[in-house]
Amino acid sequence: MCEANAYIYKDGKEDLYLENVDVLIPEGGRIYLRNLFGEQKTFDGQVKEISLLRHKILLEEKK
Repeated sequence: MCEANAYIYKDGKEDLYLENVDVLIPEGGRIYLRNLFGEQKTFDGQVKEISLLRHKILLEEKK
């Protein structure tokens, strides 16, 4: 499996945003996410880090 969990990084903490993400599309200051089950979310911000080995996506809000 290649999906990852997306977390929002804020104030030194990571809060789960969406599990089993298989599509991530950055577009115009927003990030479109979709998971294996068809759940979709849009996040206003940027990608802070992606770890493929840990199956983890860190997002952070626009500054």
